[in-house]
Amino acid sequence: MENFTNYNINCSIDDSFKYNLYGAVYSVVFILGLITNCASLCVFCFRMKMHNETAIYMTNLAVSDLLFVFTLPFKIFYNFNRHWPFGDTLCKISGTAFLTNIYGSMLFLTCISVDRFLAIVYPFRSRTIRTRRNSAIVCAGVWILVLSGGISASLFSTTNKSTTSTTCFEGFSKNIWKTYLSKITMFIEVVGFLIPLLLNLTCSSLVLRTLRKPATLCQIGTNKEKVLKMIIVHIAIFVVCFVPYNSILFLYALVRSQAIANCAVERFARTMYPITLCIATTNCCFDPFVYYFTSKSFQKSFNINPLIKMDTLFKVDSSAKVAFPATQEELTEQININNGGDLIPESNFKD
Repeated sequence: MENFTNYNINCSIDDSFKYNLYGAVYSVVFILGLITNCASLCVFCFRMKMHNETAIYMTNLAVSDLLFVFTLPFKIFYNFNRHWPFGDTLCKISGTAFLTNIYGSMLFLTCISVDRFLAIVYPFRSRTIRTRRNSAIVCAGVWILVLSGGISASLFSTTNKSTTSTTCFEGFSKNIWKTYLSKITMFIEVVGFLIPLLLNLTCSSLVLRTLRKPATLCQIGTNKEKVLKMIIVHIAIFVVCFVPYNSILFLYALVRSQAIANCAVERFARTMYPITLCIATTNCCFDPFVYYFTSKSFQKSFNINPLIKMDTLFKVDSSAKVAFPATQEELTEQININNGGDLIPESNFKD
């Protein structure tokens, strides 16, 4: 007990820099996120003629981003003024939107990664699984999961009033951290971060292994590099935005609940937590890059000649769901992977 008392007295930490940092970053994220995600959602809803499985996941990801972006003006006001005048209910909604965006984004990105893995590694066996109906069911499950976790954590994001100001989503007591928040945090870390991270890395590595096979190289031709770039963009966003934040959050929960009672560790965690959180919130600005590199229809909707073109060389018979090459010359030059989609065995191209 004496050690804990001395620890509390001697370990003074000033993390007030976070308010200006949050305010500045949230302002940029609000502007960029609002523009890019509104444009993306308009494309998905009004300009894309076909909504395949991947498009359904990307639409839900854009909705998750926008829900978070719409709460940012309140957070910007709060952090610049260090006062929350909007009431307890809006404080809870703001906290739920943040957690829903962070972990919803990771799960929807994972859905896209798994869908691409099934399309490339198991193109024929996955046909009965990769349907719009199943994609909608998966998205509904993701929403239920992230909203349940977000609401559970935000039950503690009540406003705390003092003589000079009102705070929101901070100032939790050590008792709350020990009894509730640390357990909720660990659950969210496992379900919302560790499992999606492992799935993303596993699916991407299996896709890369498939691309190294001689038969696969014969099928996709120069598109191998395009699929590789698609994977790099996807993994880069996941790793850069979410890995630092979740790694520090785990440590932050340990020091706040005093499972680790070390002043240097707590100082490090409380300094890095705001920085990594700001990096995590920028994911809603970068997600449109996933749409662009993953969906050919998304590129065409903007009438852009992209650096990476997913030119379709097949005419598809929708009733039979079998793709045929337009010409033998085009086939020799390049075989399309539609939206990171199905690979066609060489036997299909024989007369």
